[in-house]
Amino acid sequence: MSMLAITMLRVKRARRLPSRDGGQRNSSLANAGWRLMFVAAAAAIPFAASAQVSTNVERAPTLTIERYSEDWSWLADPAKRTGDWAEPFKYIPLNDDGSIYLTTGLEARSRFEGYDNVNWGASPNDSYVWNRLMPYADLHVGNVRFFAMPILSGISGTDRPKGPADATGVDMLQAFVDVDFALAGDDSLRLSAGRKLVSFGSGRFIDRRYGTGVPLPFDGFEAIYTGKTRQVTGFYLQPVDTRLGDFNDRRSRNKEVWGVYATQWLDATHLNGFDVYYIGLDDQNAVFDQGSGRQLAHTFGSRIFGDNGTWYWNVEAAYQRGTFAGHRSEAWGAGFETRYRFRDTYLRPEVGLTADVVSGDGDPNDAKLGTLNPLFPNGKYFGALSPIGPRNLIHVRPSITVYPHENVAVSLTGVAYWRQSTHDGIYSIPGFLVRSGKDSDARFIGKQIELGVSWQATPNLNVTGSLSAFQPGDFIRDTGSAQTIKMIGLQTTFRF
Repeated sequence: MSMLAITMLRVKRARRLPSRDGGQRNSSLANAGWRLMFVAAAAAIPFAASAQVSTNVERAPTLTIERYSEDWSWLADPAKRTGDWAEPFKYIPLNDDGSIYLTTGLEARSRFEGYDNVNWGASPNDSYVWNRLMPYADLHVGNVRFFAMPILSGISGTDRPKGPADATGVDMLQAFVDVDFALAGDDSLRLSAGRKLVSFGSGRFIDRRYGTGVPLPFDGFEAIYTGKTRQVTGFYLQPVDTRLGDFNDRRSRNKEVWGVYATQWLDATHLNGFDVYYIGLDDQNAVFDQGSGRQLAHTFGSRIFGDNGTWYWNVEAAYQRGTFAGHRSEAWGAGFETRYRFRDTYLRPEVGLTADVVSGDGDPNDAKLGTLNPLFPNGKYFGALSPIGPRNLIHVRPSITVYPHENVAVSLTGVAYWRQSTHDGIYSIPGFLVRSGKDSDARFIGKQIELGVSWQATPNLNVTGSLSAFQPGDFIRDTGSAQTIKMIGLQTTFRF
């Protein structure tokens, strides 16, 4: 299970799903990027031996990924306006007293990814560009709000089959209605129904797949109680199956999740507190190294988090039980992240360490399943290059981030991966089996290095780049092709 990285711009990571087909067109570009990475990494050695990429900025300051959580009602007071060019779009009054108003906005993103040795050389090299446009309109009518965000997306530069995360043409990414009810004091209850991007906690079990070409929305219902120091959300959701073509995305008929997620904050900043949660999953077509079948999983977890400006910490553990293919399942996972900021030091370095253990199946020959199902986890789990996901995994990830300029962050990450159980395979982030564990007793999967740079050029425009490599270990060499995966990523994001 991955931990939330806290960066200068407080960003969420994005998901990278490994390509399996495609041409050789990007080989020279990726090789050039690979050489550049070693030059840059050598220059960074005085700062640290390895570090965590925390510079893939997915949003401009004060703007969010899902957009609906932004509150622009303060612009109703002309004295609070700053004269920014976007303010006329963020608060458009539609009646005299301002009780009816409209907020509008837009995200335009282009992302290039180029790969050598996809799946450690088992699949052809690949390169492509994801493009997407996501405008939105947020209408407030008293205590009722209507939110709509269509998406226009496409992928170019590759001949491989297109997957759900690559493109969906023109479709509705979000469309829901909220109704707010005032309770005693400043407490409130919000009922929400429709299609929306959803994330709980640090995104270990339910998150948005934001970094791919097409984010992952959910259809369903939420009831959200919010008090001064606590929030409790009850939910029933079904992931949306995104498809090529226009206006044809539909809720999944194979998966559904439900549960309760509660947060208790320890102060008014909402930076320190703890979560407790229960999440249920029904997956009609779950696939593990042990086999495939229907899985009913009940996940119970807790998270402790905090940030005092110098230290950041995030500790989480979860226990999962249920049934798989008619037999008992039992799994678990735990991990932590801690970061320290040298605020008064040249380049303001931040050093961090993440370590996680996620259970795998201990015996493929018995009926009991021991592999943790992370459901719909945080997208960019281990960096821009993420060929494996949080199942049957031990990983350790030291990191460093420096700031050569107020709006520029540079990060270096090193990661080492092992199998938690040598009787189980390794899996991708969405849960596909990448390599079976039946042909190797080796535990070590491999090691990864990634250099990332992010430039917040304006409050609305962000530019990022990354160079990554994943060197295979004994397990990968025992189970098939074992070449070093190399990746270069470039992205521009404009948002208001």
